Amino acid sequence: MTSTPAALGAAFGAPGLQARGVRTTSAEVVVVGAGVAGLAVALGLAGRRVHLICKGPLGATGASPLAQGGIAAAVGPDDSTALHAADTTSVSGGTADPDVVAMVTGEAPRVVHDLVALGARFDREADGQLALGREAGHSRSRILHARDATGAEIVRAATEAARTATHVTVFEHTTSIDLVMAQGRVTGLWTADQDGRLTLHLAPAVVFATGGIGQLYERTSNPVEATGDGLAMAARAGVRLADLEFVQFHPTALDVGADPMPLVTEALRGAGALIVDDTGRRFLLDVDARAELAPRDVVALALYRRLRAGRRVFLDATQAVGAAFPERFPTVFAACRQHGLDPRREPIPVGPAAHYHMGGIATDARGRTSREGLWACGEAACTGLHGANRLASNSLLEGLVLGGRVAADILSRPSLPAFASSEPPLLATERADHAATRAGVRAIMWRNVGLERNEPGLQQALAQLESAARSLDAGHSEARNLVTVGRLVAQAALRRRESRGSHFRTDYPSIDPAWARRHFLQPGLRDAGDVVAAGGRR
Repeated sequence: MTSTPAALGAAFGAPGLQARGVRTTSAEVVVVGAGVAGLAVALGLAGRRVHLICKGPLGATGASPLAQGGIAAAVGPDDSTALHAADTTSVSGGTADPDVVAMVTGEAPRVVHDLVALGARFDREADGQLALGREAGHSRSRILHARDATGAEIVRAATEAARTATHVTVFEHTTSIDLVMAQGRVTGLWTADQDGRLTLHLAPAVVFATGGIGQLYERTSNPVEATGDGLAMAARAGVRLADLEFVQFHPTALDVGADPMPLVTEALRGAGALIVDDTGRRFLLDVDARAELAPRDVVALALYRRLRAGRRVFLDATQAVGAAFPERFPTVFAACRQHGLDPRREPIPVGPAAHYHMGGIATDARGRTSREGLWACGEAACTGLHGANRLASNSLLEGLVLGGRVAADILSRPSLPAFASSEPPLLATERADHAATRAGVRAIMWRNVGLERNEPGLQQALAQLESAARSLDAGHSEARNLVTVGRLVAQAALRRRESRGSHFRTDYPSIDPAWARRHFLQPGLRDAGDVVAAGGRR
């Protein structure tokens, strides 16, 4: 069929689709995800008609509003963007792209200025200067906070701007189902509302800012929406992916049986809180001289091993913060009180949890993917900034910098007409066994594709995930997306026969210099649940 607006109108236009209960609409840009990255893209596209797709309520969905840690920027008198870049590279496991690192850290001071102008309220010193904290891996105090709810504050300011932006139409409580393609390029997106009603969004530009994959793991700080939808859709479209094996586990999530596990911000350790086991021993001193301020991969693995040895682990802030807890860290304090804990007087039980995906959809420094018409930014993308281990408080920064660059790149191009030919996708009926499949996948991934990995465990995980894929109904579902992404992550972890950053193989515990760059995967086009990837290194 010829992919033109006329052909679309004849075959899949309003009469035919409406007769099947399907809506059609068009925009110049569709942005999927309303965290800091998606909001940055949408706000930067003034003059273009933008559809902003939000899986839940705008301003309260995804990981960005939950980000307790701050945003890193070299704005202090003793700091520089070069030092920020050096720290980012130092913790990356040798795989960060130096050009991307320099670009993102170099733009950080401007991003902070823009956020303040947008109305973001950061903590300040008594003299009115921005208050700067220090977190693990940083050689300077360069972390801006809004108490311990920095992500929520940035999202609040950006959401208020998005709600009043006349060029942005928001679609809340809307799930993205699949990309629409014609003549090898992306030309739109299928979505479904809460009632399962399909909408075809025709657009010559689609941006994935869909967040991470934390719900792959039974212990995670990520919200229930983090099911890897963007990564799964990109894989089905044959889009190039990168470094999927690099999953960061935050060392200190509140270990009280909650799902997701509430985060216990790294800023507490920056303020002097100590990690101890149930005997009161600071065991991190035996692992790294930086102890609590060692990089996240080091601290998380040490805590995991301590817990596996049968000990309990705690973050003790009774001396460092004490009575000031409700004022300085209200989010953590509220979470502790909800579970009957008083961090002013007792240590906080903590453990590692899946927190951030350094891998994702491979992009360049403008957010362009390998598929014309598709951009990606934020946690869904792999730009090369983080390498094998993300520096604390660089995630909000990357989302804002790359979101702005994606918007600028789209604006630099002429707006093309929207066209496509696409049959409505089949939606799977959500059933009780889908919940069981999700729980099974999460257990498999934590057990065999978590903080420690080896070939027998990864092979077992792949076999179990393949069985899970066969058990699912035909059609699109979050459960199928999780299975697809789980298989991709396990395949990537199996191929990387070394240990680097967040990826630790007990059977290959050393670093292999041959793997010191991004590792790319090219999924088979429209492979759906049966993604077979071919690797490459650059």
